Amino acid sequence: MDAINLVITVCAVLAPANCEEKNLVFSSTFSLHQCLMAAPPYIAQWIGQHPQYTAVKWRCEYPHSREKI
Repeated sequence: MDAINLVITVCAVLAPANCEEKNLVFSSTFSLHQCLMAAPPYIAQWIGQHPQYTAVKWRCEYPHSREKI
């Protein structure tokens, strides 16, 4: 199976200017677009486990797609 990264940009609830990216890795055979459509329940679960953060945006990408050759 192939892997897809769900990259979530989260900001601290008590300091909204303090944002960072978190990565969740999925083993999947679906496309990046399908990943985006399936992401909200996973984001909600992650935020439920990390209530000090709020999700502001997300994207899906293939691993190592941002590496320069």
